[in-house]
Amino acid sequence: MTVPAVCLSSNSLAYSCESPTFLPKNYPPMHRSIFTRLAVLSLFFLGLCALKPIRFLKPIRFLKPYRFESINPSLHHPITLSPDWGFFAHKRINRLAVLTLPPQMMVFFKPNIDYLTDHAVDPDMRRYASKHEAPRHYIDLDNYGEPPFDELPRQWVDALMAHTDIWMVKTSGDTVLLWGDKKPLQEVWQRDYKNWFYSQLMPRFYQDDETLDVDSLKTFLGLMGRAERPQTAFYREHLSQHGTLPWNLQRMQRLLTEAFRMRDSRRILKLAADMGHYIGDAHVPLHTTSNYNGQKTEQHGIHGFWESRIPELFADESYDYFVGKAAYIERTEDWFWQTVFDSNKLVDSVLTFEKRLRRTFPLDRQMCPDMRSGVMSVMPCRDFAAAYQDAMNGMVERRLRAAIHAVSSAWYTAWIDAGEPDLSKMGAPVISEEERKEAERLRKNFEQGKILGRAEEH
Repeated sequence: MTVPAVCLSSNSLAYSCESPTFLPKNYPPMHRSIFTRLAVLSLFFLGLCALKPIRFLKPIRFLKPYRFESINPSLHHPITLSPDWGFFAHKRINRLAVLTLPPQMMVFFKPNIDYLTDHAVDPDMRRYASKHEAPRHYIDLDNYGEPPFDELPRQWVDALMAHTDIWMVKTSGDTVLLWGDKKPLQEVWQRDYKNWFYSQLMPRFYQDDETLDVDSLKTFLGLMGRAERPQTAFYREHLSQHGTLPWNLQRMQRLLTEAFRMRDSRRILKLAADMGHYIGDAHVPLHTTSNYNGQKTEQHGIHGFWESRIPELFADESYDYFVGKAAYIERTEDWFWQTVFDSNKLVDSVLTFEKRLRRTFPLDRQMCPDMRSGVMSVMPCRDFAAAYQDAMNGMVERRLRAAIHAVSSAWYTAWIDAGEPDLSKMGAPVISEEERKEAERLRKNFEQGKILGRAEEH
């Protein structure tokens, strides 16, 4: 008799796609469909529930699962994987980055390593609370032409100026575009416009209110010799639509440097944890393309396959985490851009190898049931994931290692640029009541499961 192949894995236990030993030898033949596997596995787990009801009937759900479509178009079952690198990988990156720091920084970072590890996932949590958060995690470089993307402004204010429309409402009620993407300002006024833009719009960018100070706009229009007298004014920016990851990293580096300079231990830890997350995202190829989940190439779900499933299966048993000491970065702004460019170069390999493998790998060994965080799901089988990892020649491990070293180097650079302040007298900051309430709010929004902004499927 032929016994249907079943793959079962968990965070601590993994089995390859072999005939299950718990079925009797005379078990009747079945069609090797995913529905058969789920039915058989359900019976198996019901039997286990009878033996250990507390463990299986009341699973601990530390993370709320996410929808993750099958990478096989013939299968339409939801798959649950964590967002971005996966909570597992983001926490691992921050934790190991601490261990590469020099003793002068280790004296403060090591006692707070648990905070930096646990809060490595805060930026993902905020995606459920603020519409401004999601764009900070990615950039769709293919929206800006071809490498080396010379027309793409490297500085935040220049990029935002180039992709923001300024509108006015006249006393007649007519809405008029003053300048923007399709109506650029004359070159002679660019310098004055940049000063006005920086003072009037930049402080409002992360606010929901997009209105502008009409008096300041009238003053600028008067400087230009224009007769318009707007009644109200507002802006519409288009940069966030395609992500702001490298510009956000530049901003985070400045903020962390200032926190070191001010010796603000609470802010140092918060910014360092957040920055570790964003740098980790910058090392993921699918965070640099508009085809971020294979939706343009019929590879739905590849995002979570690459950055969550593979490291969760293999990182503990085979990855080499020796990355060397943190290094000082001379020009962090250029370095952040080079990081996303390097990731973008790998996009074609990520997509091509998976599609090629899916066509040749046995169909009944591609997707398998999996118990994860107390939830039964259907995910890429261990053997299929191993084959994909081998086809990419260890790309996931290399990017994970690079992310660990990059995070510690960014922290180290901020400390050096701040004048190497003495961290030995800094203790663990006491969490305020306001911070506890904010953490609880993030948790509740996260549990509701609705991302504000582009909902990447992982």
